[in-house]
Amino acid sequence: MEGDVAAYHRPSELTEALEILAAAPVTVAAGCTDLYPATQAKALPGDILDITAIDALRGIAREDACWRIGAATTWTDVLNADLPATFDGLKLAAREVGSVQIQNAGTVAGNLCTASPAGDGAPCLLTLDASVEVQSAHGRRVVPLSSFLIGARRVELQAGEMVTGILVPAAAGAGGGDFLKLGARKYLVISIAMAAARIDVADGAIREAALAIGACSPVATRLPALEDALRGVALAEAAARVTGEMVAPVLSPIDDIRGDAAYRVEAATELMRRLLARCAARRMEAAA
Repeated sequence: MEGDVAAYHRPSELTEALEILAAAPVTVAAGCTDLYPATQAKALPGDILDITAIDALRGIAREDACWRIGAATTWTDVLNADLPATFDGLKLAAREVGSVQIQNAGTVAGNLCTASPAGDGAPCLLTLDASVEVQSAHGRRVVPLSSFLIGARRVELQAGEMVTGILVPAAAGAGGGDFLKLGARKYLVISIAMAAARIDVADGAIREAALAIGACSPVATRLPALEDALRGVALAEAAARVTGEMVAPVLSPIDDIRGDAAYRVEAATELMRRLLARCAARRMEAAA
């Protein structure tokens, strides 16, 4: 029957999954929170490779040089994980991904593989200097997230490859993270604009700023000019340094039902101001 799944694979070992992937084209499935809405059929079309039974792909672990987020790790797993403050932005984004039911099923890696311009995870992971671990039956490679996301609904995956993890380098553990999202309502909404930040402060001044904007370009993007301009600036003064001239050049927003391009640039700039102001206020509260 049209729409029926030809073969459904649910291996418990990664090696078996990679062998299946090498044998014939399959759709890799985890939470399916994007896969199901994308089809009009009663079932997912074609052969399916369900990776949710592979224990090695679930969870967040600190390794020698990085934190590793397995490809089957859900947003709820992120929320429940004991992680340093640098991951606070990712945790805030996790609370904004759909409903609690979606957070329980949807995966961080799946969010990246869908490559929606409005994907909530990408801006935060960019500020964490994340890379994507990709494997096939022939080997493993690591791709910087900024190179993995190559366009709207397009990622740097070759035939026979699947994402097996997201890697956050130990160096990105310094400082604290934050995230803000603008939508037409509070919950269950696609973003108009998003801002993410990771700020490392020493003696009241910004030692390092990692800043990113989402939903305002085909892929989420860092703000290198603003990051450079804020280095050495007192955190309390950072929000006042944010200008549209530092934000707009790296964005390429579209006009759609959620907002026009000019509004998105203005919203992104204001979100970044508010994010930096909130970082400063929280630091003052912690010091009081």
